[in-house]
This record gives sequence, C-alpha cells and structure tokens, in this order.
Amino acid sequence: MDLPKPDAKMHSATSHGSDLLIIGAGVVGSFYAYHALQRGLKVTLLERHGTPTGATVRNFGQVVPSGLDQDWQRHGRESLRIYREIQSHCDITVRQHGSLYIASNEQECTLIEELRRINAATGYASELWTREQCCERYPHLRADYCQGGLFFPGEVSVNPRQMIHRLHQYLGSFRRFRIHYQTLVQNLESSNSGVIAETSSGERLTASQAILCCGSEFQTLFPAHFQQSEMQLCKLQMLRLRPCPGVTLPGNILTGRSIRRYESFSQCPSWNEIKSNESTTNELVDDPMGRWGIHILFKQDSDGGIILGDSHEYAPASQPDQLDFELKAEINDCMVAEAQRIMGFPHWDIETSWSGIYSQTADPTGVYCKNPMPNVYITTGIGGKGMTSSAGFTKHHLDELLGEIPTSCSGD
Repeated sequence: MDLPKPDAKMHSATSHGSDLLIIGAGVVGSFYAYHALQRGLKVTLLERHGTPTGATVRNFGQVVPSGLDQDWQRHGRESLRIYREIQSHCDITVRQHGSLYIASNEQECTLIEELRRINAATGYASELWTREQCCERYPHLRADYCQGGLFFPGEVSVNPRQMIHRLHQYLGSFRRFRIHYQTLVQNLESSNSGVIAETSSGERLTASQAILCCGSEFQTLFPAHFQQSEMQLCKLQMLRLRPCPGVTLPGNILTGRSIRRYESFSQCPSWNEIKSNESTTNELVDDPMGRWGIHILFKQDSDGGIILGDSHEYAPASQPDQLDFELKAEINDCMVAEAQRIMGFPHWDIETSWSGIYSQTADPTGVYCKNPMPNVYITTGIGGKGMTSSAGFTKHHLDELLGEIPTSCSGD
C-alpha cells in the first residue's frame, strides 16, 4: 500500500498548545491520538458533534483482517494486537470469538480452501470446518445452505456504539490528552512553524501539526480539494432483529456473498474464473440484490439482538446528494429473505434499521492521505476497513510522519 509522501516530517514544538491536533474523533482520529500519546506527544482531539455519529458507530463492529488483501491484512493483524492491548487495561468491548465464513456451494468451498492455504503461507491462523462443525457451533444454521466453513479463531468483535466512548475514556487517563466535543473547526491556518485551528465559536487552538480525519464530511475544510478528488461515498443499510430466545451467535458470521466480495478472496487462484462465470452459471443471475450490493453478515449484541446487513450504494464525493436519506424497505426485505436461506431463527421481527455513509478511494483497497499545506495532513477514505484496520494503519502512518521508518509513498 502506497501513501503520499509528506512535505515535511512531524516535529514537536513546545511553544504550541499541542504537539498534535486531530480533527475528527471517529475510529481513525482516535487511534492516531492513541499512538501519538504512546509516543509522549501532547494531543488534542476535536469532535464537531457531541459524540461521534458517523460510520464509526454505524457498522457491525467486526474486526476481520481475514477479509483484507495482503497489504491491508498486516494492518488488520496489528489492529488485533492493539485492541487486545487496550482491552487489557480498559474494557472497550473487545470479545474474541473468531470469525466464520460459510460457503454455500462448490465454488465458494474452493475459494475458502485456497484462502486457507494462503493464510498458512503468511502465518495467519485459519481452520477449514465441515458442514457438521459449522452447524454444531450454530444450531440454527441451515444445513442445506452450508457446505463448509473457514474459521479464524483470533479475530474479534466490538460494540461500535460503546467502543469509541470507552476508548475516549481510556485516552483521558493520559495527562497529555484533551478532547473537545461540539467543536467545529471552520478554518485552518498553517505555516512552517505550526497550525492554528479556528472554531465556530471563535476559539483559536494552536499545535505543531494537525491531522484531519473527516470521514465522509467534505464540505467544511478543503472542500475544493475533495471536489477534485476521485473519492467515493458509500451508503450502507443495516437492521437489527429483536432478540430471539435460545439463539446464540458467537463471533462474526460472514456468508457466501462475503466470500464473493471481500478482497482477500480475490487473491485466490480460482477467483477470476469463478467471477467470470458468475453471470451465467450460478444463483446470482438476475439477482435483485445485486443492484444494492448486498452481502449477508450476522453479529449478535450482548442483549441477544441480531444485527443483519448490509447494502452498498455509491456516489462520487463531488455529488453527495445522489445518496438519499431514506431507508429502503425493499433492501430490508431482500436482506431478511436472503438471511432466511441461511438461518432458521424463531422469528424475523425487525426492531430498528439505520444507514451510514463512509468514504473510500476510487480503488477501495486504498486510503486517502494528503498534505495540503505545511504541517497539515488529511487521512480519510479508509472505506469499509475502518474498524478492522484503523488501529494498525494509524500506527504505521504516524511512524512515517514522524520519520521513524522510511517513507515509500506515492499518490492514492
């Protein structure tokens, strides 16, 4: 993975209010703060809302490096280590119950077998499971759907709506850390000596460097910069089923459509042939779910509610209004209908539904890192990899900005 080379390395300047000012307190910005604090820097984290409200809290909370290509998997694996390290000091809701990919036909079985061999070569633990092993772990799994599975015992999940708040509380235990909610930065001034952030309330905050982690919010700072980019916005729709008595779903459950979608499987020798034959030889022909980019994931909350999703609708970052604000009943209907092919739950009562928007680069395996002015850096567009890989990626990127490892960077 290549990153754009910064114009200058980060430095510490005690004449400023902070060594590092981070704008955006979602998962990316918060892990930059964590790693900067680990290095002894004085950090200020700013959040425009009273609490993070974007993609950080609107996802499954699945930490699944198994779904990433080899470049990003190393960040995901490092993220697993970081999550566990923080969990050893503070309960940020990390639970290690592994991830299971469920194959529904011969082609998907081929892909999981090939991915297991790739994992073995890179030292990432995975286990091929029979249909019987999958059904033993998940008694409500339909045996006529499941043909086998690939299990990753080291993977974890978090409750995204709780995790970020607990992470902020943990960061607050560092004396060098300050966080300001409901603080909108409307202007950044920069020079070779530092950065001044002007807030909507007229406050001026100073720092040696600043990192903008704006998620999908492109209208406030550097709007022309984002307009000229090839960034995309992706709208997800998810739902939660009312708790089902007697149903237990430990860990992360990913199904056949995930196997056909995730980047890790595109590295498998049979991938290109299987994908090229998809349009004429399998059950996805004329599938109405295809227009919504639906693949089926399951994750159970601690109270027994089951999260189900998700869909994907895309628009250029320069035309965000193409993504409407409506929740589509037909998407929920499609997701439930497909999920009923996979699981036999006692009921399928939808308790609530929501959408979220994340940003990604034109190449969804990339990330958008820029240095638009001296001492100011932008990191966004991490796409659907945020919860899985932000902890590891931000450590790597901060190393580069601090000059502690050589940079090997180009455009996004």
